Amino acid sequence: MEVRDWLLESAERENSHTAIDAARGDGSAWSDGNSVRAIVHGRDYFAELHERICAMGPGDRLYFADWQGDPDQQLTDDPRSTLNTTLVDAVRRGVDVRGLLWRSHWHRLGFSAHRHRQLGEDIGEAGGQCLRDMRVRTRGAHHQKLVVLRYADDPSRDVAYLGGIDLCHGRRDDAKHQGDRQPVEMARAYGPTPAWHDVQVAIQGPAVHDVETTFRERWEDSTPLTLNPGRLLSSFVHREDLTPRPLGDQAPPPPARPDGHEIVQIVRTFPVIYPKSYDFAPEGERSVMLGNTKAIAQAERLVYVEDQYLWSEEVGEHFAGALRRNPDLRLVVVLPMVPDREGTAVELPQLYGRALAMRKIVEAGGDRVAFFGLTNDNGLPTYVHAKTCIIDHRWASVGSDNLNRRSWTSDSEIACTVVDDRGDVGDAAPEDSFPRVLLRTLVAEHLGCGPDEVPEDPHELFDAMVACAADLDGWYAGGPGARRRVRDRLPRRPAPVPTSVSRRLPGHARRRLQVLARATAFASADHEQQRPPGRLRRLATPELTATQLLWAPRLYDLLFDPDGGPRPGEGN
Repeated sequence: MEVRDWLLESAERENSHTAIDAARGDGSAWSDGNSVRAIVHGRDYFAELHERICAMGPGDRLYFADWQGDPDQQLTDDPRSTLNTTLVDAVRRGVDVRGLLWRSHWHRLGFSAHRHRQLGEDIGEAGGQCLRDMRVRTRGAHHQKLVVLRYADDPSRDVAYLGGIDLCHGRRDDAKHQGDRQPVEMARAYGPTPAWHDVQVAIQGPAVHDVETTFRERWEDSTPLTLNPGRLLSSFVHREDLTPRPLGDQAPPPPARPDGHEIVQIVRTFPVIYPKSYDFAPEGERSVMLGNTKAIAQAERLVYVEDQYLWSEEVGEHFAGALRRNPDLRLVVVLPMVPDREGTAVELPQLYGRALAMRKIVEAGGDRVAFFGLTNDNGLPTYVHAKTCIIDHRWASVGSDNLNRRSWTSDSEIACTVVDDRGDVGDAAPEDSFPRVLLRTLVAEHLGCGPDEVPEDPHELFDAMVACAADLDGWYAGGPGARRRVRDRLPRRPAPVPTSVSRRLPGHARRRLQVLARATAFASADHEQQRPPGRLRRLATPELTATQLLWAPRLYDLLFDPDGGPRPGEGN
């Protein structure tokens, strides 16, 4: 296997100002000798993170960057294990704790600026430093979710975490998908404690240095944390710290792992920002998009995706091109069943963006493409927040980046792309390689079987997922073999939507809630037909009316999925 066929060369990052590849000294843009492990579900991730932080002591370093961090989020079932208490206790033990949180928009719009300030104040009073960072493009966000732990006395213990899981409410769910007891507010279709599906990775080995470099480049950048006069005034009133203290010299990369077979490349997105751009990316960086584009050109039999969005014609063409080039290729995409927020102005632009991508993909791939949503055992949708892609058991990516223009051009993002160093071109990837283990783990949960029961052949896996969804869809619909037994137990008409809700929702949203209410009643009924295994439901391409198409595309372009790529005549 030629690594350069799957990963970017240093020059292919198209960002000569970054130091991320400098540590290796040979110009290579990836490191070998790493061990990469997927952590599926926030409950397991938070528990491991809490345990490792509690084991840190004097001289150790903890760096984190996040889109959202809630001070009172519990990392374990112990009420004392909140995020702020855990980090403050680490500072008091002598750990150098530094954090960067997106400053976010006004909290009355549903964002978290005030909670981020509180977390920064708690850490700062203890002697650490956690700053709110607004060095973003207009309508953009800092979306990276990373934690780096470096141990002064034993670099072999160093670890970096990155992926889709924020340090905030709603994420601490597990395989049962009953939700976090500290829930986040979402569309009512998800219930009072929304089920949440997410993926994070733990990296050990030399690649930890690359994740740390990403944090350091942001921390040490000379651009002020904000240049907005209103935010500067707010910071002055609250006596907010806006000056990053020096981090000290960066330690060399951790040693290669004795059993490390993973070649890891860290890719990022940084936009061009105004009036002053980043020192380390004055023309931005789009290695997330470039890395995905290079890898999918190698796809032969299966591309497996889990993503929060899947928006835009550009993303649709990304996959459609691969399907047209290779008639043997199958594509599986797992998405949220319904948008995370209610209301016409929020739902329809998201559905429009999804329709743009799905139409192009279906036109190219036909029945070689399958889109799925997830439900929990109560019949409620599970919100898919994972951002992962696996290609032919050979290449895998887990990160903070979604499949949309925003993540590829406009927000700050980070992802870990992984290939196994064993085997030659054409050889099957080892059974214990990271891409194969990750694929088996995810599909096993969705099929409701053990990892060893997941078909190894990509086409058989595709067919198994399609059949699983067909069985579950038929069961919810009271199909053949079930209708006669459960007909008397089903509501004769869809459950009514409360008037307070119906006044605020368009017709399509009311129908969605009615269908989900019916499914919930059916799932909870004591009927004779056993529920088929698995949690997969088929998803169709959204259809918008002519009237909706008059305005939804404008909101989509302006607010939901802005294109932060270089303007004509600028950048590279």
